[in-house]
Amino acid sequence: MLDFLGDLRRTHMCGALRASDAGKKAVLMGWVNRRRDHGNLLFIDLRDRTGVSQIVFNAERDGVIHAKAGALRNEYVIAVIGTVKLRDPNTINPNMPTGEVELVAEELRILNESKLPPFLPSDTALTNEETRLKYRYIDLRRDVMQFNIETRHKVAKAIRDYLSAQGFFEIETPFMTRSTPEGARDYLVPSRVQPGTFYALPQSPQMFKQILMISGFDKYFQIVRCFRDEDLRADRQPEFTQIDLEMTYPQPERVWEVVEGFLTAAFKAAGSEIKTPFPRMDYDEAVRLYGIDKPDLRLPAFIDIRDCFTPENLQELAINANLPVIAIRTPNVGELSRKERDDIKPMFHSKGGAKLFEDFKRIGNKFPDAAAAIAERTGMEESDLIVLIAASSPGSSAQAGPQTALPAPPLPVHRKVTPQELAIYASAGLLRLALAQKYSDRHGIFKKTGDPAKDFRFLWVTNFPMFEWDEGEKRWNAAHHPFTSPHEEDMPKLESGVESLNDPQSPLSSVRALAYDVVLNGTELGSGSIRIHRQDIQSKIFRALGMTDEEARARFGFFLEALEYGTPPHGGIALGLDRIVMILTGAESLREVIPFPKTARAVDLMVDAPTPVSEAQLKELGIAVKK
Repeated sequence: MLDFLGDLRRTHMCGALRASDAGKKAVLMGWVNRRRDHGNLLFIDLRDRTGVSQIVFNAERDGVIHAKAGALRNEYVIAVIGTVKLRDPNTINPNMPTGEVELVAEELRILNESKLPPFLPSDTALTNEETRLKYRYIDLRRDVMQFNIETRHKVAKAIRDYLSAQGFFEIETPFMTRSTPEGARDYLVPSRVQPGTFYALPQSPQMFKQILMISGFDKYFQIVRCFRDEDLRADRQPEFTQIDLEMTYPQPERVWEVVEGFLTAAFKAAGSEIKTPFPRMDYDEAVRLYGIDKPDLRLPAFIDIRDCFTPENLQELAINANLPVIAIRTPNVGELSRKERDDIKPMFHSKGGAKLFEDFKRIGNKFPDAAAAIAERTGMEESDLIVLIAASSPGSSAQAGPQTALPAPPLPVHRKVTPQELAIYASAGLLRLALAQKYSDRHGIFKKTGDPAKDFRFLWVTNFPMFEWDEGEKRWNAAHHPFTSPHEEDMPKLESGVESLNDPQSPLSSVRALAYDVVLNGTELGSGSIRIHRQDIQSKIFRALGMTDEEARARFGFFLEALEYGTPPHGGIALGLDRIVMILTGAESLREVIPFPKTARAVDLMVDAPTPVSEAQLKELGIAVKK
């Protein structure tokens, strides 16, 4: 027989009782986390989101309540009235915040029973992720998940409070809008009242927040849900949350100050301190030093050590002396076995004839002067791992390691180096990260994830390319999005580049965007830019992307018209809230910090979505499903 809650009110959360509460009456409510039956004494650990308290049912004190408590099982929901009592010194649990006290039960109400769950929130060994997602309501009871979601709340609140204090208005933008793909596929929503037409769920509020600047709101922000129909990874979800903001009359530095301010508040809310201002690095420099546009600054940059070898050394090693010879230093790796060195080879993605020298010791034995110069140049210590990447000399075969299952990403854009040099940098960048990931856990290169004292290395990457050449389509695409403003001094290149749209060597290749990314420990947290506020420049950008005036008007006509009504200069940024919380909690994927995520197949296992709908629904929408 189950009991009713009635007018009974909780006086304390389960994690709140302390020694100072001894002697007080308390009413606790929650789930049975664990039961231990010692005959006349029955112990129940009662759990809610704040923690666990021990409840004691004593048969000698009250046999009726003790007998009733005997029916309790894991995950039953109960309310207990009792008196807080100090534990005997030899029974104190120092691992629990409530470990000095227990509640001696005087009344028990069993509010609901529970079937035996497929796993228990108290289990230390996790079940497979599919089971966890199917029974997400059980999974979310685990203390780790409770901590992750609480951290998410604290971070979001700190950001809201900071931006509100800076004069930003939180304004909601529509979820149902028109389809204007920004590089990923839209989720489409059919209209019943306008048959044959569709809304799209927004990939971002980009145009709406620019419209708000045109409307005179000056400073806007939103913690907003966005949607992209794309293949998923650990740091991607089809629906995600971003911190979106826009402001009028800013230089990039003003946007950066605001972002640094709210990130400082957010990290402090999660128990971590960060240093501002963040360092800044030009995109081209990032590619040259790290081979990637989101470098992890916890690892050393790679170095061109070509001049540490004599021309004869390079010839004997079959290295092209006209291209960089890159040294990658991975700190604190220690001595590697032969097998471990062999394991490095499959991590290497060769690009453009790049080759790998994974055994620096062997090179040192053969070329001691070069090895000494390299050690000095790189700051190498005895426990560090050094590998070299270079281009094969003309006529020789590249000694590239085998490709892994995942292909290497395409080459980044760089305006100041040749494609051959870029191939070396890109190969080195991929291997640099792969080596760090392989050896970080074993040798402590990075501090433990989730540690408040973690080494947070932020970076602003600036001056991105305005355009990227699509070799398959033989056309130029926007590197960020088509509403990004080019540098004022690059406008002549834009003007002339529009006349050579089918040429990969067009002046468009060297146009810089007033775009910037904020990066943390090798993860891109967000992207932003100063926007185009003039209709004539926006039209030129659309033409550079291969759009006719008619196509631009059909897709963006309302926006182009709005630009003609006194649009102020404006700019902003969007950061991924999910990614920030993932880093702060030390989670392995976004699914660990989103209450109800999708799987890698974009499926919600708990509610079994997506699912087919009835023929009647499809007919009402005027839709036929093609098998």
